[in-house]
Amino acid sequence: MEVTNEVLPTSSERIEQMMEPGPEGPIYMVNLLKFRDLAEYEDGRQTELSGRDAYQIYGRAVSSLIGEYGGEVVFAADVTFLALGQVEELWDEVAIAKYPNRAALLEMSTSEEWKTAAVHRSAGLAGQLNIESVSLIG
Repeated sequence: MEVTNEVLPTSSERIEQMMEPGPEGPIYMVNLLKFRDLAEYEDGRQTELSGRDAYQIYGRAVSSLIGEYGGEVVFAADVTFLALGQVEELWDEVAIAKYPNRAALLEMSTSEEWKTAAVHRSAGLAGQLNIESVSLIG
């Protein structure tokens, strides 16, 4: 299995798939996050923020915004150990957000408020995986 961390979708096919209705009911987005050592802002601003610190600015903004779209952050934790399997490098953090449906996620992530906060996301992340999932329980 090959894994490629990305900060934004790079294929038009993936973007088109995100615009499809998706599964019924709530979705859970599993976020595997890899931070830069030092934040790198696209506008070239100088900063002493670590990638994690820049991402936390984004995270606080999204934690406030997500409720407006019927979502919530349900879990966030540092990755500390790989108990099974092999990867070249571990992710730094895992976060799970719940949305009423894929459309709510798309609406939030195209809002002006999200775009304003997302500059810190891009500055802080070396890459990530976003995995849409549906609960098998309840």
